[in-house]
Amino acid sequence: MTTEEFSTLMNETFVKLVDVGISLGERILGTLLIYLIGRLLIKWINRAFARILEKRKVEVSIQTFLKSMVNILLVVLLILAIIGKLGVELTGFAALLASAGVAIGVALSGNLQNFAGGIIILLFRPYKVGDYIEADTGAAGTVREIQIFHTILVTADNKVVYAPNGAMSGSVITNYSNLDTRRIDFTVSVEYGTDFETVEKTLREIIAADSRIMNTPEPFIKLSALAASSVDVTMRVWVKSSDYWGVYFNMNQQIYAVFNKRNINFPFPQLTIHQG
Repeated sequence: MTTEEFSTLMNETFVKLVDVGISLGERILGTLLIYLIGRLLIKWINRAFARILEKRKVEVSIQTFLKSMVNILLVVLLILAIIGKLGVELTGFAALLASAGVAIGVALSGNLQNFAGGIIILLFRPYKVGDYIEADTGAAGTVREIQIFHTILVTADNKVVYAPNGAMSGSVITNYSNLDTRRIDFTVSVEYGTDFETVEKTLREIIAADSRIMNTPEPFIKLSALAASSVDVTMRVWVKSSDYWGVYFNMNQQIYAVFNKRNINFPFPQLTIHQG
């Protein structure tokens, strides 16, 4: 090869490399533009979709589910657009996914169950956004969102729990917020020899002083057990669900304070020893 031929070959190679570099640079820049514009569009569409749902007063639980599903679909479309811009043939990409369908199906089987569980939760509505629930899986808290794969709970001590919808739809759910009223049960123990009528009268006065306690159903006060070291009195009152814990703690405090003022004594363990 002569010097002139070598020089020509090098020039042609350089031109091709430049062309490839320019083409690759255009693809990379185009991909970045698609990504940036796509992210902005996704945010805009998500906000617009959320406003439409709110305007139509769609139930909050369904809103969170639909918004989660739309966001995932938009992200998938963006990924496909980026792959197409990079020059990957979508038909070939689809064929690759099809050939790996079994493996993907196994990998996503749990998520498919969670998706189906989310649909079941929305259809049968064992709980909704804002309810305080407890599942036999151990998850408990206030429902913040129902997404397509998970139910997001916030615990009483402000922890966020992501509970799979598949497990939630198949578990026993205790919903503490579904009904407007709840019953609070108290066991008040007094020492032997205490007059029951005095105890009952005092408890009814304490109940009457708290306007949050409902008159219907009527408060229940009965002597329930003669225990080893105490006489146990059962008291049951009904309150609004939102007032449950406030009344519960306040009543315990009031019972302790009033009983002490009126010399109604609380029991302590006693042991009687007989000497022969």
